[in-house]
Amino acid sequence: MLEPQLPQSPPASPTLVPLTKPSSQGNGGEIKEVASLAAPAPQKSPRSARPGEIKEVASPATMEKSLSVKAVVTVKSSAGGLFSEIGILGGLDMITDLVRRTLLLELVSAEVDPKTGQEKGTIKGYAHKKSQSTEEATYEHKFEVGEEFGEVGAILVENKHHKEMYLKDIVLEGFVGGPVNITCNSWVHSKFDNPQKRVFFTNKCYLPTETPSGLRRLREEELVILRGDGQGERKSYERIYDYDVYNDLGDPDSGVDKKRPVLGGQELPYPRRCRTGRPRCKTDPQSESKSSSIYVPRDEEFSTIKELTFSAKTVYSVVHAVLPSLETAIVDTDLGFPNFTAIDKLFNEVGDVPMLTKQGFLKDLFPRLVKTVADATEDVLRFETPETMKRDKFFWFSDEEFARQTLAGINPYTIQLVTEWPLRSELDPKIYGPPESVITTEIIEREIKGFMTVDEAIKQKKLFMLDYHDLLLPYVNKVRQLKGTTLYGSRTLFFLTPDETLKPLAIELTRPPTDDGKPQWKQVFTPSCHSTGMWLWRLAKAHVLAHDSGYHQLVSHWLRTHCATEPYIIATNRQLSEMHPIYKLLQPHFRYTMEINALARGNLINGDGIIETTFSPGKYSMELSAVAYDKQWQFDLQGLPNDLISRGLAMEDPTAPHGLKLAIEDYPFANDGLLLWDIINEWVTGYVNHYYPNPTRIVSDMELQSWWTEIRTVGHGDKKDSLGWPDLKSPSDLIHIITTIVWVASGHHAAVNFGQYTYAGYFPNRPTIARTKMPVEDPTEEELKIFRDKPEDTLLHCFPSQIQATKVMAVLDVLSNHSPDEEYLGQYPELAWKEEPAINVAFERFNERLKEFDGIIDARNTDQSFKNRNGAGIVPYELLKPFSEPGVTGKGVPYSISI
Repeated sequence: MLEPQLPQSPPASPTLVPLTKPSSQGNGGEIKEVASLAAPAPQKSPRSARPGEIKEVASPATMEKSLSVKAVVTVKSSAGGLFSEIGILGGLDMITDLVRRTLLLELVSAEVDPKTGQEKGTIKGYAHKKSQSTEEATYEHKFEVGEEFGEVGAILVENKHHKEMYLKDIVLEGFVGGPVNITCNSWVHSKFDNPQKRVFFTNKCYLPTETPSGLRRLREEELVILRGDGQGERKSYERIYDYDVYNDLGDPDSGVDKKRPVLGGQELPYPRRCRTGRPRCKTDPQSESKSSSIYVPRDEEFSTIKELTFSAKTVYSVVHAVLPSLETAIVDTDLGFPNFTAIDKLFNEVGDVPMLTKQGFLKDLFPRLVKTVADATEDVLRFETPETMKRDKFFWFSDEEFARQTLAGINPYTIQLVTEWPLRSELDPKIYGPPESVITTEIIEREIKGFMTVDEAIKQKKLFMLDYHDLLLPYVNKVRQLKGTTLYGSRTLFFLTPDETLKPLAIELTRPPTDDGKPQWKQVFTPSCHSTGMWLWRLAKAHVLAHDSGYHQLVSHWLRTHCATEPYIIATNRQLSEMHPIYKLLQPHFRYTMEINALARGNLINGDGIIETTFSPGKYSMELSAVAYDKQWQFDLQGLPNDLISRGLAMEDPTAPHGLKLAIEDYPFANDGLLLWDIINEWVTGYVNHYYPNPTRIVSDMELQSWWTEIRTVGHGDKKDSLGWPDLKSPSDLIHIITTIVWVASGHHAAVNFGQYTYAGYFPNRPTIARTKMPVEDPTEEELKIFRDKPEDTLLHCFPSQIQATKVMAVLDVLSNHSPDEEYLGQYPELAWKEEPAINVAFERFNERLKEFDGIIDARNTDQSFKNRNGAGIVPYELLKPFSEPGVTGKGVPYSISI
């Protein structure tokens, strides 16, 4: 059967209607499929254009000269096997002519008609499949393009099949100046789901005022489409970006105890997440109902390859298959570990786990977890031994390692300089008790052992602290009402020794006055050579580590990277066209983040999810992160230099490397992080200055200004009046803003994520929860007797239960994993960057500097003068090492928050 000849389309109306409704005019016009497909479409009589319409121009057939241009479309298979579903694997002879024409292409001219000033008509054609493999297929069509058509600026695609298709790219071959590349990497919905055609622009970048005249309407209308109308429940195939509060973490319809507060608004300020439009709960109109799947714009979901190798579905399988199996195997959810030998057995074998043998796919997803033992009839769960434990089985016992990890562990973001003495709480003493700390000058000077006085230590910047006192104290009594956990406010002090290592000095634990009339309780614990003091110190460390683990997961990790980045992604897609150079710069740093965040809302940070059931704040975990956002988050402090300065870990010094003098010179995270920050900043500076050589271009870029305004006033609208928001009036302003966003998505996230299994896989090193209070707080005789007779039992009972520990270990193993197709910072350029010579040169410099940086980290890790990253049994600091192999490696900096 012959393909019908498709005439050049008449020009389109400058409204959104042609892109949403079939019409006889414009880009939205449909080609009717009738029985006699070979018959040419009848030509309509010429008529005058209505106001706002474009008059029809000559068809390609009447042009004197034309080029034969071949369009090659690469379509990738979906994880479900799109090709087999639509019969492609059966060969051309098995596919009807109608089904073969699943893709209608329309070339769009970048130019307007010089005579009328109106848009030129499109050139249409059906693409036929020419080749295929199990992973992708190519479709082709030859267009006859007249010289009057001019430069192609975009292509419209209509998917006439009933299933969506993933377009990788479109290449137009045959132009005198070389091929025209159009990077798609996008799902194209079926026209039966939505008659709206997809527009894909070429890889060229344009500021709004420089947009070719033939593309201006499409540029504007595409942004309108992406914003949506804020109505109704979103469909899975849609690409609409909109905002909502976090009102979907609880499940009040299943019980009053499942209700969770709304995060976002005056009471609990919070960043916004993507709107899904799901119905509200019947019992709580403020809450959104639960769903088995959570909408994210279609192109934010994992790519086909990532789905097949490692993805959110992997995490989903841990939550829905491995963890229930563990719960079945461990009947007593409160059961702790009887001894440390039992903990060690986790890294040999847990034993037969029900259900795992029925789900063989788990062995492919989790080869590190599910092992087949030669002499066993069933699969068993066995955890990989973390690198820290391989190097030193007793690493977690060491005070020196406890201190070192504040600088080179997975939460290097909370250690701060002590600048005032004595320490005091800023909380209301009428509610929380006396504000004065019980860490006295005498205690500190005794622990410093005559090195210097406290005043001298503060003046010389030698005293540092982990301070979780005022943040946690308001939640102590609430958390203590929950089953199986407890909480304190805490302060931990360290002294900087002459060899640049930290020495723990004291831990203060505080409980506020209780509702039943007990007064405030607080006590200081210090390292001791006496057995009682030694075990109390170990217990106090367990509590502090639980506080640090919770803060790390809820604030340093979730809030400051995943959560804070989602509004940037939404605003970028709503306000910056895909043709915008800043969109091209940012897009790689946003890949997959929204799907990971949606998964977290459904399974990790939700009510009764992994975080609530395994971390100390329990059901108050997310509320606590909202309090931290309100009290601590500022945009300008998300950049590494300002973050270090705000914590007293650095001060500005033009003569020092990176313009900062560090308070602790051997601070692995800061040492590596500042170099990575500078490398990112240099790349962003070259990129921004190429497109914005002067402030006028910044101020006049309305898309850019709307983007920054929306981030501040909507995405982070609860903080719009707070300090820390830079203006956007100059190239230097934009460079600072972009560098900060890129750092958060790449370096910051890598530093707090990919070492999780290395440092927390052996959970005594970083317990996520402390289940029992200190034995000296209002003790009973029985508690004191157990502690005196067998203090190890007291510590083990304080640690997470068996089910809590194994749940966290299983999840951390997956979250610390690099996908085989991970995209690392600066490793490969985007196609749009390669096509602009100046940008390509800047990227090559970016890549070379990262390779040099990789070698610098190796050299630092072998330098014995750096005692915080080198020594017997010490894991080298590689969390900011740019590139990595697949798996749990403790290194690698991806472009984006992709897990």
